[in-house]
Amino acid sequence: MLIISYDISDNKLRTKFSKSLEKQGAIRLQYSVYEANITRRMKDNLKVRIENYYAQKFTGGDSILIFEVDENKVIKYGNAIHRDQDMLFFD
Repeated sequence: MLIISYDISDNKLRTKFSKSLEKQGAIRLQYSVYEANITRRMKDNLKVRIENYYAQKFTGGDSILIFEVDENKVIKYGNAIHRDQDMLFFD
């Protein structure tokens, strides 16, 4: 399971990203937070799409965080990359 959180300032890009998550079956938990139970292949495709399309269009404060819940891992794109503090996971 993934928890995907994003902060994208451009309305059009933000809408496109949220619709792409919903298309893959992600469920909106909050305005910019989704839960996704997707296959490894879908997750890999999502990461490639973020790196090759969305992250290229980010401005200074934009970011996407992907929390890989099953693996206790966080993947950071954009402004979030610079916040390399440890994160706590609770079971």
